[in-house]
Amino acid sequence: MGWGKIRRGLRRARLSWTNDDRTVAVGVCAAQLPAAWLLSLFGGTAEDDYGVGTGGLALGLMCALLFAPLVLPILGLLQTVTQITPAALLAHPSARRFRGPGWAWHLLYVVLLGAGWAFLPVIFWGWSFTATALVLAALGILPVLGVAYARRRAQGTGRTWGALGVWWRGSLGCFGLCGLALVGGSLVAASGLIEEYEPPKLSAAQLAGVWRGDNGAALKLLPGGRAHVTDLPAEAEFDMESAEDIEVCDGMGSWWLDTEGRDDRWGGQGPEERDGVVVRLDGGCGEQTYWTIGGTAHEPELFVLFGDPDAGDLRILKRE
Repeated sequence: MGWGKIRRGLRRARLSWTNDDRTVAVGVCAAQLPAAWLLSLFGGTAEDDYGVGTGGLALGLMCALLFAPLVLPILGLLQTVTQITPAALLAHPSARRFRGPGWAWHLLYVVLLGAGWAFLPVIFWGWSFTATALVLAALGILPVLGVAYARRRAQGTGRTWGALGVWWRGSLGCFGLCGLALVGGSLVAASGLIEEYEPPKLSAAQLAGVWRGDNGAALKLLPGGRAHVTDLPAEAEFDMESAEDIEVCDGMGSWWLDTEGRDDRWGGQGPEERDGVVVRLDGGCGEQTYWTIGGTAHEPELFVLFGDPDAGDLRILKRE
């Protein structure tokens, strides 16, 4: 294939993806994100919330309502530029050469590009590739179908919606999708398909060993109730006002397993009545600290939330 033919093919592909198509794609991408976020909250009930509770959710909803009009168009444009538009430009020559409806080719390339972009969260944050690729693919379906519907309607009526028409329809669609997400998520949760997170039950013998956290923090739980700590954060002897008030301790101390939450200082606000490891250091460095048991039976964790239970400083230790 000569360079001239390639240039003509690229030009035809660019002409096949109009400004009206981009406007619809951005609007649909933005409109679906709040509903996707709500669904992720239902899925999050199967994971440990580390004692953040409903206060964090309420704060998240308030922030979402406040900043959504500013953030959603930007996120919709970002998805359109990185996923929807490149897929459309690839779909046009494929549909011409191999036949078939253009929207089907568009969907295929949206899925493939979603899988390609999924490698970035996997590399930088260790996310699951399969789950990330499926989410990105799912987020590409409605924009593609929305563009296909808008094109067919314009061909039938001879009129396009325009930017204002797209955004007010997108606002109505956003509320509708959020309603469906709430109803669907509630039904799925009520049916038991999404199991609520349950922390593991560990014995004192299972807890014995070395637990490590960030910045070199280490907690060695010895059989018999003795503990050795290195750069381990501990509750301060006074009321904490910021993360800088956390005391970092070294040395020896004692530990015991609390299965009734009696030493959980948050009482009814934090991870009450969850099993935890109470660590008290010799020499007066900090107060005794309640490390709540979290994670899973295969990958257990110990965590403590310093400060406000809704927006505190979370520290996590993982078994070595």
